Amino acid sequence: MTPNQELQVKPKQEVDKKQETTVPARIFLPTADIFETDQSLTVVLEMPGVDKTGVEISVENDVLKIEGRIDFSKYSGLQPVYTEYNIGNYVRSFRVSSKIEQSKISAELKDGIVTLVLPKAPEAKARKIAVN
Repeated sequence: MTPNQELQVKPKQEVDKKQETTVPARIFLPTADIFETDQSLTVVLEMPGVDKTGVEISVENDVLKIEGRIDFSKYSGLQPVYTEYNIGNYVRSFRVSSKIEQSKISAELKDGIVTLVLPKAPEAKARKIAVN
């Protein structure tokens, strides 16, 4: 990237509704960054306005699903002067490889950022092979 080139902010995307919801609210696709080390994959998702009680993470049939629900009562009666993101719930899912130890996935939420650590299975980790 050249020194004068600026990073472009990706606008928030609304999820294509494939399922009917029981709550009349917008659902957004949280932006995600994925980092890989020798030991694990780290997934970082932005979910502004979501607190720990509103996050639900599950793994089923090799699909990691992250849901973040907003407490809309915090926003009732407020008239925004300026906003940079829309208020709504979040849903994102990823297909998880068999090279991830699904039982050891951990998650943390801090300041609207969900960080998931997906440890690699021993057979997926880099290793040196001895030559006989």
